[in-house]
Amino acid sequence: MLPPPRTYTRTDFTALRAFVQRIDASVIARRYYDPDTTPHAATPETLARYLRTMLDDLVQLALRNGSAALAAHLKASIKQHGSAKLTAVTLRMVEQASTLAAAAPALDHQVGLWFRPLVTKRLVGEGIDTLGELVDFCNSHGGSWWRSMPRIGPQRARVIVAWLRRRENDLGKRIEADVDTRALVPAVGLGNVVVIGGSIDAPLLAPFERLAIPTPLSGEQGTNRGRDFAFIRAEHDLAAVHAYLNRYRDRRPTLRVYTRELERLVLWLVIVRGVALSSMTVEDCEAYKDFLKKPILTFVGPKRPRSSGRWRPFTPEGLSPESQAYAVRAIRAAFAWLTTVRYLAGNPWSAVTDPATITREVEVQVERALSADLWITLRAELDARCDGEKLGGLTPTEEEARQWRTARAAILLMGDSGVRRDEAAHARRENLSMAVATSGGPAKTSAKRSTRSSPKTAASEAASEAAPAQTGMTVWALTIVGKRRKQRTVPVSAAAVVALRAHWADREKDFDAPAVAAPLIAPVVINGTEASLAKHDGGTDGTSEAPDQPYAADALARLVREAVRRIAGDLLREGALSYDAHAKLLTTSAHAFRHTFGTRAVARDMPIDVVQRILGHASLQTTSIYVHAERQRMLDAAAQYYSEDGG
Repeated sequence: MLPPPRTYTRTDFTALRAFVQRIDASVIARRYYDPDTTPHAATPETLARYLRTMLDDLVQLALRNGSAALAAHLKASIKQHGSAKLTAVTLRMVEQASTLAAAAPALDHQVGLWFRPLVTKRLVGEGIDTLGELVDFCNSHGGSWWRSMPRIGPQRARVIVAWLRRRENDLGKRIEADVDTRALVPAVGLGNVVVIGGSIDAPLLAPFERLAIPTPLSGEQGTNRGRDFAFIRAEHDLAAVHAYLNRYRDRRPTLRVYTRELERLVLWLVIVRGVALSSMTVEDCEAYKDFLKKPILTFVGPKRPRSSGRWRPFTPEGLSPESQAYAVRAIRAAFAWLTTVRYLAGNPWSAVTDPATITREVEVQVERALSADLWITLRAELDARCDGEKLGGLTPTEEEARQWRTARAAILLMGDSGVRRDEAAHARRENLSMAVATSGGPAKTSAKRSTRSSPKTAASEAASEAAPAQTGMTVWALTIVGKRRKQRTVPVSAAAVVALRAHWADREKDFDAPAVAAPLIAPVVINGTEASLAKHDGGTDGTSEAPDQPYAADALARLVREAVRRIAGDLLREGALSYDAHAKLLTTSAHAFRHTFGTRAVARDMPIDVVQRILGHASLQTTSIYVHAERQRMLDAAAQYYSEDGG
C-alpha cells in the first residue's frame, strides 16, 4: 500500500517538464518560482531534489493508475536505468495517469504557488500574499482591480480572473460578476446610460456623463421653473446643469469639482428626497446640508474610476466641515446662475447659511516643507539614481533611470520654482526662456551636503540656490497659468534646467532647438491601459516613443510620491536616515515641494513680496506664514542650543 501521494501545483508540473528536458535547475528556479514563497526553490540543489522526488511520485502513481502498456514501459526503463527515463511525450502520459497528484488551490495558498514570479511580485507588492486575499481584493475593487499594479494590464488581469472563476469550487469563494475588465458599465440601463433610481438601500447610481433622470423627477414640470423667456435651451434640469457646467469647459479643475458637487446633489434629490432640482425648497436645502455631514452607506465607497459600476459619489473618509461649506457655496452659485438665465424663478439656496466651520489660524501647511538638510539629501539621491549609480546592491536599469530623471525634473521644478503640481504638469517649453537680471547680490548657500553628494551635485545645488550675483547675469524664466487662470512668471534654477535637458534627451528631443513647442515634462513611455493608449494616440507599452502629451497632474504627483517613498525606504535600510526623517519623506507629497521653496526662499532673505509673486499668492498675509515658520524654527533651534549649554 503506497502512502497518500503529495500534491503538486501547476507551477510544479511546468517546472518538471523543463527539468525532464534537461534545463538547468537554476534557470527553472529563476523562471518559475519565487524563493520567498517556495522554500524548495531556494537553491538549484533543493529544487533538483524536489523535482526528482516529484518525478518518482508521479511514476509510482502512473504504475498504479496508468495503462498496462505505460506500466510495462516504465518498469523496463527502471530496470535498465535504475529510475524512469522520460521524454516529453512519456512525461505527458505519466501526468495524465497521475491526476491524484494535482493539487487543488486553496484560499490560504501563497500566490507564488500558482502564478509566475513576475505576476507574484506585482501581487505581493500590493500586499496580496494568498489566493484568498487576491479574491477579496478583486471583489472589493471591481473591474479596475488591476490598475494600481504595474505591468499587470487588462489582458493579464483577464487571465487571472478567468482562472479564479474556474477554481471557485476548489476555493470555496466566488468572484463577483463585475470583476471583469470588460464589464465596466452596469447592466441596468440603456447602453452606456443609467437611469438612476432604485431604493435608498439599493440605489442605481451613475456619474453625470452616464446619468439619466426618470421623467417624473426630470424637472420638466418643476415648481420653481421660470415663467419668463429663458436664456438657455434646457427642457429639463439635467440639461440646465450641463449648460451651467459648460461655462467651465476650459477650466478643467474647476469643472471637475463643480461636477462632483452637482451630481451628488442630483443623485440625492432623485433617490433619497424624491424631488426634482427645479422643485427644491429651503427645507430640501437644509436636509441636504444634514446629508453632507453623514451620507448614507449606499452612497459611500472607495475611490473607483467613473466608468466602474462600483463608483460612488462619496468616499469613506466623509467630508470635512470646510468641504461641506464648499459644496453649499458651489451649489448656491449654480442656482444663482440658473436664476439669472431665467431657468429658475428663484434661488432657494440664497436663504441657506453655510455649514459652521472653524477659521484656521494658519491656512498653509508649512510643516510639510522639507528641511534644508533633507532637501539636499533627497536631491543627491535623485542624482545618484538618475546617473545609474549602484545603490543598495542594485544598479537601476535604463528604463528605471529614465523614470528617475522624469521624477527629478518634476521635483526640481516644484522645489526650486514653487509651482503647483498642476502648473508643473502643464508647463511648456515655449514659455521658458532666458532673461537678464538687472541687479542682485550674492545669496547664502548651505555648507552642508549629503554624504553621497558628488562634486556635480554640489555644483548644481549651488547653481540652483544662488541668486544673480551681478548686473547682467542671465536667469531662466517660466510663464505659467495658475489658479483662477492667472498668469505669472517664475524663475527656474540652473539645476532644474539641467534636469529638464536630461529628461528631454530621454524623450529624444532637443531642449535647445529654436521655436520648440512641447510640454516641459511628459511620459517617456506609457502603460498599456486603454485610457492611456487613447490619450497618447496609440503608443505601446514600453516599446515605442510616447507622443508629446503632458502628464495628468495626479499621474505626475504619483510619480513624484513613489520616487520619494523609494528613496526613503532605501536610505532607512542603509542606516543613512533617521526614523523621523523617514516618516517625513513618506508623507511628502508633490505640494510639499512648493512649501519647501517658500520656507527656503524666506530663510535666504528673499523679499517677502517677491516670494508672494513667485508663489502666486493673492494675499501677502498668506506668504507671511513662511516668515513666521522660519522665525519659529530659529527660536526652536536657539532654545535647543541654550538647553544644551545649561543656560
